[in-house]
Amino acid sequence: MPETHTGGCYCGAVQIEVRGEPLEMGYCHCENCRRYSAAPVSAFTLWKKENVSVSKGQEFLERFKSSDISERGYCTKCGGHILVEHPTLGLADVRIGALRNFPFKPKVHLNYTEKMLPIRDGLPKLTDFPKEIGGSGETLPE
Repeated sequence: MPETHTGGCYCGAVQIEVRGEPLEMGYCHCENCRRYSAAPVSAFTLWKKENVSVSKGQEFLERFKSSDISERGYCTKCGGHILVEHPTLGLADVRIGALRNFPFKPKVHLNYTEKMLPIRDGLPKLTDFPKEIGGSGETLPE
């Protein structure tokens, strides 16, 4: 049976469940993620859509289209960021801050050309996204 991790928004009105292992974990430096998180970099865990479910509070989970490929989900009661869905890719990015006791092990930096905060951690720094999801797959030096 696949491992299950849980989490939710700041106030607890929305609860989320993820099953199995994420496809990727890392940091995004794009302007959209920075603006939405009000931080210089955003941590993510990327899952197959079918492995992510709302276990409580679906009525409090609001979404808005933030780009051609992304819909951001947040709690209408507390404003807590929960996930970013990528419907055309069949993927969901669950914000690491929404998961409880999750063993976050970042492997990559995305959209590093847009960075505000240089991070020297030895991880690959992608110009944009991996080729598998429509990016160039190109890397940048630290």
